[in-house]
Amino acid sequence: MAKRGPVFACQNCGAAYGRWQGKCDACGEWNTIALEDSPAISGPVATRPARGKGRVFKLESLEGQAEDAPRVASGIAELDRVTGGGFVKGSVILIGGDPGIGKSTLLMQACAALADAGHRVAYISGEEAVAQVRLRAERLGLARAPVELAAETNVEDIVATLSQGAPPRLAVIDSIQTMWTETVESAPGTVTQVRGAAQALIRFAKTSGTAVILVGHVTKDGQIAGPRVVEHMVDAVASFEGDGAHHFRILRAAKNRFGPTDEIGVFEMTGKGLAEVPNPSALFLAGRDAAAPGTAVFAGMEGTRPLLVEMQALVAPSSLGTPRRAVVGWDSSRLAMIVAVLETHGGVKLGMHDIYLNVAGGLRIAEPAADLAAAAALVSSLVGAPLPAGTVYFGELGLSGAVRPVTQAEARIKEAAKLGFTTAIAPPAARETAGGAPLRVETVTHIADLVARIAASGGRTRRPPGEDG
Repeated sequence: MAKRGPVFACQNCGAAYGRWQGKCDACGEWNTIALEDSPAISGPVATRPARGKGRVFKLESLEGQAEDAPRVASGIAELDRVTGGGFVKGSVILIGGDPGIGKSTLLMQACAALADAGHRVAYISGEEAVAQVRLRAERLGLARAPVELAAETNVEDIVATLSQGAPPRLAVIDSIQTMWTETVESAPGTVTQVRGAAQALIRFAKTSGTAVILVGHVTKDGQIAGPRVVEHMVDAVASFEGDGAHHFRILRAAKNRFGPTDEIGVFEMTGKGLAEVPNPSALFLAGRDAAAPGTAVFAGMEGTRPLLVEMQALVAPSSLGTPRRAVVGWDSSRLAMIVAVLETHGGVKLGMHDIYLNVAGGLRIAEPAADLAAAAALVSSLVGAPLPAGTVYFGELGLSGAVRPVTQAEARIKEAAKLGFTTAIAPPAARETAGGAPLRVETVTHIADLVARIAASGGRTRRPPGEDG
């Protein structure tokens, strides 16, 4: 029986090496490479008889009737939005998030909702004892829900137990890093064990039709810990985001084979668990000071959901040789580009000013449509002129200073009108797609037009744009 040599694997990214070294060349982390046992080559690979020809299989055409995947609604509308309408039978979902963010709370509520609807649901905890999970359920008022509960880490025992009787509609494994399989001679939590345990649970989900949710830990940079191959093996990957300083949480889909990606669900942390937020725009705009300079409302999109958020900017003269650039909730390199465009094509001198930009509420924005709102907030803070209270901004800025069109302008405008806004500052193409929108669309074609508009509307300016303070 052939046996491979020693294998050293990075516990952060899963890269394998033939010898130990201090730094992983793949992810750059130090002291994450550990020896993992390499079992002898056995099983189907070794016993499979050699043959010269492969098995001929049937090739299908592109034509044919496509059926929607069978789903089971969780009973939580925001969770169903992220999953694409409910849990697909036989699918595997990987959910990651910081410790204490509310992953177990949300999944316990989903399990209780499905169990109350008459489905068989199992919750397997590898980190907490049964008594601890019961205390959480009692605190949430879900102790009477018929959820099957166990504290177990052996994957073979879990699969054998769940295979008894009718297969569960939903099985939650909390967490995948604590699971171990007998087929791998390695400590729990290592890359090999996580990969082997995930593969066994995925095989069970596909053969039984049970929807399986795997809870994963995250690294210090927010990535799900363990081998990246697990994210490729599962059907959907979602991250649970939030900040302890804010009372809301965001479930964001990064991958979904059965639904749209980049979809979000918004929850509010309460004393009775996580409550759904059907209108997150009103939540993110609550308590804003519309009369303060440096605040602009951005009409954004998260997946298929329009979302209005407030972007706050503070531009102040700097006493340092190198002015500060601090960004919260947005890409810092994107801010540097906007500042360069404003200076080059807008005549706004920001080189000797400290710049602070914040997305209110703790939300993170990634789409380039926020360029126009960020630029408006920066100019408003510099000249000391408050922006009109009933106006929203969206549009992408090019390096030439031109305002470029963005997608789904009609949905952004309708969301703004629903919340009482009267004007939208947008690219020229937005007026055509908006059609009969219930609010006025004012277009800008160049960043200089935006700067002139803000400077002309502010009669109480502290310093005109273009003056180097």
